[in-house]
Amino acid sequence: MRRADIKNIIEAILFSSTEPVGIEQLNIAINEELSPKEIEKMLTMLIDEYKDNNRGIQIIKVNDKYQMCSNEEFSDYIKNVVGNPKRRYLSQATLETLIIIAYKQPITKNELENIRGVKCDKVLKTLTDSELIFEAGRLNKTGKPIIYRTTDEFLKLLQIDSLEKLPSISTQV
Repeated sequence: MRRADIKNIIEAILFSSTEPVGIEQLNIAINEELSPKEIEKMLTMLIDEYKDNNRGIQIIKVNDKYQMCSNEEFSDYIKNVVGNPKRRYLSQATLETLIIIAYKQPITKNELENIRGVKCDKVLKTLTDSELIFEAGRLNKTGKPIIYRTTDEFLKLLQIDSLEKLPSISTQV
């Protein structure tokens, strides 16, 4: 199979997927003997093509996965047709909890409550229902408490591709 065909297949898969797609998934779909580096190179070429031509769509990286989405530059025009996307409004308590999870993950409910000084049941449910956090498993200690982590949806909301891009926290108060 020609490299141009493979690049087009990658583009079609990203266009068709509603969720971010990883390099391994792309490699399985293409069913070729390509290294992850080769697929990543093709993804970079696609990303650059969309940017260089200021296209209406773009490819973004979310953690180690890729997703096609509309170019933010054209959001006003998109809103004229499809309306405003559902806005997420987070209460102060919800936002504080989300920030703590983002910086301290993985974290348990008990650890969150010790930091905030209040119960977090409702806030955790809100964040889970909003798909900004998820239950990432349980600790192997008494009571087997649930541990929480942020989701890729959280990264997309902040328009960053990884947690390493979160601003550093100043320890001075």
